[in-house]
Amino acid sequence: MTDAQPHDRADAASHHRAPGDAHDYTAVVERALAALDLDTKARLLSGQDTWTLPAVPAIGLRSLVMSDGPVGVRGRGWDAEDPSVALPSPTALAATWDPALARRAGHLLAQEARRKGVHVLLAPTVNLHRSPLGGRHFECYAEDPLLTGVIGAGYVRGVQEGGVGTTVKHFVGNDAETDRFTVDNRIAPRPLRELYLAPFEHIVEHARPWAVMTAYNRVNGSTMTEHRALVRGVLRGEWGFDGVNVSDWTAARDTVRALRGGLDVAMPGPRTVYGAPLAEVVRAGEVAESEVDDAVRRVLLLAARTGCLDGVPAAVEQGAVPQGLDGRAVAREIARRACVLLRNEPVDGGRRALPVDPAAVRRVAVIGAAARDARVLGGGSATVFPGAVVSPLEGLRAALPDDVEVTFTVGAEPRTRLPHAREGFTLRARYLAADGRVLAEEPRSDGRVRLMGRFPEGVTRQNLGAVELTGSFTPRLTGDHAFAVQGTGELRLTVGGAVLFDGRCAPGGSDPFEAFLHPVEQRVTAPLTAGESVAVTLRYVPGGPDLGDGLAGLNFALGHGEPRPDADAEIEEAVRAAAGADVAVVVVATTDEMESEGFDRGDLRLPGRQDELVTRVAAANPHTVVVVNSGSPVELPWRARVPAVLLGWFPGQEAGAALADVLLGAHEPGGRLPTTWPARLADAPVTDVTPVGGQLAYSEGVYIGYRAWQRSATAPAYPFGHGLGYTDWEYESLDTTPDSVRVRVRNAGERPGREVVQIYLAPTADAAPDAPERPARWLAGFAVVEAGPGESAEAEIPLPDRAFAVWDEEQGGAAEGGGWRRVKGVYRVEAARSVEDRRLTAEVTVG
Repeated sequence: MTDAQPHDRADAASHHRAPGDAHDYTAVVERALAALDLDTKARLLSGQDTWTLPAVPAIGLRSLVMSDGPVGVRGRGWDAEDPSVALPSPTALAATWDPALARRAGHLLAQEARRKGVHVLLAPTVNLHRSPLGGRHFECYAEDPLLTGVIGAGYVRGVQEGGVGTTVKHFVGNDAETDRFTVDNRIAPRPLRELYLAPFEHIVEHARPWAVMTAYNRVNGSTMTEHRALVRGVLRGEWGFDGVNVSDWTAARDTVRALRGGLDVAMPGPRTVYGAPLAEVVRAGEVAESEVDDAVRRVLLLAARTGCLDGVPAAVEQGAVPQGLDGRAVAREIARRACVLLRNEPVDGGRRALPVDPAAVRRVAVIGAAARDARVLGGGSATVFPGAVVSPLEGLRAALPDDVEVTFTVGAEPRTRLPHAREGFTLRARYLAADGRVLAEEPRSDGRVRLMGRFPEGVTRQNLGAVELTGSFTPRLTGDHAFAVQGTGELRLTVGGAVLFDGRCAPGGSDPFEAFLHPVEQRVTAPLTAGESVAVTLRYVPGGPDLGDGLAGLNFALGHGEPRPDADAEIEEAVRAAAGADVAVVVVATTDEMESEGFDRGDLRLPGRQDELVTRVAAANPHTVVVVNSGSPVELPWRARVPAVLLGWFPGQEAGAALADVLLGAHEPGGRLPTTWPARLADAPVTDVTPVGGQLAYSEGVYIGYRAWQRSATAPAYPFGHGLGYTDWEYESLDTTPDSVRVRVRNAGERPGREVVQIYLAPTADAAPDAPERPARWLAGFAVVEAGPGESAEAEIPLPDRAFAVWDEEQGGAAEGGGWRRVKGVYRVEAARSVEDRRLTAEVTVG
């Protein structure tokens, strides 16, 4: 028998307090603070550049370095020449339902941060999946606040046990991207407390993060960087958060209102609403210097915790967590554990489609552009640059026996943009002054030059006149090759001595970060001969967009595409390959034009002709397995026509290796859905992400995700918590008290397996007469268990008091009015495999 660890039971190491809890730092922080003058204190609250805070050698304070996460640690640069481990997307991590695995991911990321000289990781993102259209949902965890909070707490513990700070974001209500800089999200007190604030509260209570990032958006009239009630009243007052509150980049708008609202650090620098402007308003008597001192204390505390302040030990000693973790191994484990087997039916009346027996197949057709050019992570500030990526095609070829023939066809191209030039190209970037002098030169692994915050040595925002990406290209095929230029500014492309493009490209869209990250593309073609090298030069003169002071950056690219048959011919080729194979594996995916920072999705359809491709391939081969690589829900109109559908999310750098592990049965798919997947966008309960008159009304109240689906007459394609494995489970017993649940399950299959035991609470007709309207059921706890064939496993899962409570505006005590009220009555306690697959039921009376 295997005993499970419940989601919120922590051993002593989970709340690691080595020589430095906050109280131990009081004396050194006060001594350092007393040595600072007003100008220095004000400067400490403003970034000195894009990613760092200033050093003050006189008090032994070193510069604090921050870096984007959450799937890796990019460091101070934004450059593919500085690679990072790339873990699977946060939705994938949440799909494991395993905080211990999230904690191990955190240990690895702390190791990566130390390697790159980073003290604070700008992660995790714990906003909720309010609507499936949220463009950045791949970077969040789930639609449920408890699951989000538990996985987020595991992640935060892991990173901070490694001596690196975390920054839980985006506090609060940044649940969509449309007009995110200005939108006023109107959220009633009850859903604000029960849903959107709940993950932050759980993480503050259980993991004690060292920083929180406030969002761009407004909530109920106040921008979050100035929201005194939520920051000072709730975050610091009610929850006791003692860390740093840092703005999202460029989010701080007003010096006085930000300081009074509780904002400690305005990023990036050097020119922000803090620094010199802050010192000026203090001298003018508009704010008290004591308020500045409070913010500086928290920055000094963060410096002490991360080992950046002399005279005290860091909060975590080196060696407190495992060292020398294998990034590839951790990435592979998370990816395979996150795979959600949505469907697995028998093929032609025989065995189920998965796992595939390698000894029983002689030919495997791998189909789909994403099988060769893997879609491993989402776009935007979550982007990191892995040193190497294992594609699904490579992973399957490496795992299958040598005598199994593996064919590949593109089938359908999902991208509307050309990939960055790589195969056959040898390129260098030359950074030029206005007079043509070479300021710096470096090799490039592909045709993209993306820098933010840190330029090559000798290059500055002021002295840079142009960049030339130059080298040679040796074609593999004869025919018309497509080239693309991407960037905002002046671009001139020369191939083989001929100028193919010479013009100015303007930014697109209203979001400056979106315009920077996804610049406009222009395409041209050139006839080339296989094997004959040609010179290639793309000259770029920067021309925006303006990201604000301290955010100097470059982002331009040379794209390339080989001669291709027309789209109809590509699908026909894929159908022929499938028809001649024992198994057809079709890999479909979204692109960074669908799922990225700065914009929301317009629909949930797979891009290009991928739906048609799957339908045609399935008709040609009854043993068709579809692998879906997307960070959040997409429509699967063909799902009933294929025997197996496997959701791989954005699987990180070991995508193909993990996929082969699961498809061929070396490991089972252990994932469960952290968010509901609709059959059609039109069925989704919440689809409104576009503000009207600057406001976005969260009019659905507490009814998002599965809470809302339970009120709908239409069933989703796949419910919250759903996921199949390669074995069967029987739920044998359920014992419950008002404080905990004990569930015994048995592995009734023929191979070892892992099960996620989910506990839901449902009010009964015997609820208290004054009970408020509540969802039909809600997640109250969960645990992961493992057992071999025929073995039983037992999970003991606490039922927290909060599971029986609602936010009542009539209660007193909270900063802005209201309080938690325990709702008395009789509840059903349901042990389930998903919110719709409930196996055992008991009742408990709460007084």
